[in-house]
Amino acid sequence: MTKLIQQGQTIGIIGGGQLGQMLALDAKASGMRVIVLDPDPTCPTGQVCDEQIVAPYASQTAITTLAEKSDVLTYEFENVDLATLEAVSDQVFIPQGTELLRITKDRLREKTFLRDHGLQTAPFRMVNTKADLVAALADLDYPAILKTCQGGYDGKDQVTLYSEENLKQATEVLAQGPCILEGFVTFKCECSTMVARNPRGQVSVMPVSENIHVNHILHESIVPARISLALQAKAQKLAQMIAEALGLVGILGVEFFVGQDHELYVNELAPRPHNSGHYSLEACDFSQFALHNRAICNWPLPSVKLLSPAIMVNILGQHVAGTQALISQKATWHFHDYGKKDQKFNRKMGHVTILCDNIEETLKEIKTTQVWER
Repeated sequence: MTKLIQQGQTIGIIGGGQLGQMLALDAKASGMRVIVLDPDPTCPTGQVCDEQIVAPYASQTAITTLAEKSDVLTYEFENVDLATLEAVSDQVFIPQGTELLRITKDRLREKTFLRDHGLQTAPFRMVNTKADLVAALADLDYPAILKTCQGGYDGKDQVTLYSEENLKQATEVLAQGPCILEGFVTFKCECSTMVARNPRGQVSVMPVSENIHVNHILHESIVPARISLALQAKAQKLAQMIAEALGLVGILGVEFFVGQDHELYVNELAPRPHNSGHYSLEACDFSQFALHNRAICNWPLPSVKLLSPAIMVNILGQHVAGTQALISQKATWHFHDYGKKDQKFNRKMGHVTILCDNIEETLKEIKTTQVWER
């Protein structure tokens, strides 16, 4: 029988950002010990867990030490070194395995996996050289987005190509290594859902959120998404199908485009908690972090209930002062600060969740503050 992690045992987390921090807070509330591996001694997760190993993520020595001290190992981001993780797979319970990471950390492998399982995605081509890019553009046409296959987030390591004039901008991205060219999908909105699965095969699917991005960075998540109930149900069904096809253990974020044709196109997969699921801390009876921890510990998974409509707003570096000024004015807003040492432009520093009865009125209230109008 698959291992059951009990209260008092230790969860090891690779990565000390805000996702790890919120995983650790839930784990501590559930009676677990938590150890994090992160090179930054001031990292958000290190502030709330029992112990931190300060070392590079790819350090085999550090991963081995983490494995020796943990009963179960997980990660809060995709860019984990697969070889170092596989090297300790016989020393510690790694319920997520490494195949999930192998697929989702590479955009070409991920898109190919989705296509091979009958899911709709944007059209895509593999691109390694400028000649490949020119040939792919002749096939997919403009506009298109060139992205590195690995790494990059929030719009980093990618460029949107609108015409031949943009080809010079592609040189820097191509220099990073293997790339993928994705054609445009004409979409009405973007949405996502979180799906969790434990080793027993039990699945929990969370409500569907509508996601609004500014400069490729998530700005607001609106729950429930302002799409039809039929499309919400279809998104949840597709997420469950993907989870089962992957043999998922833990939580997975599934991002969709809602096309003008009313079809769902899978955009990206995230094998970890996701920014668009933060609303669940206040708006659901079980958060995405609780579902992930329960899944990797092989606890039974619940059917998640949305307790209230909600809007989550990201706080970037340029929003911190304005958001802090709102604390004395907004008695019903839930303010989260990740405790990051360096406040930078466009860096995620925290978020606000607002439970509401009227989504449209709350969106107007957020806009009226003018905090996010910069």
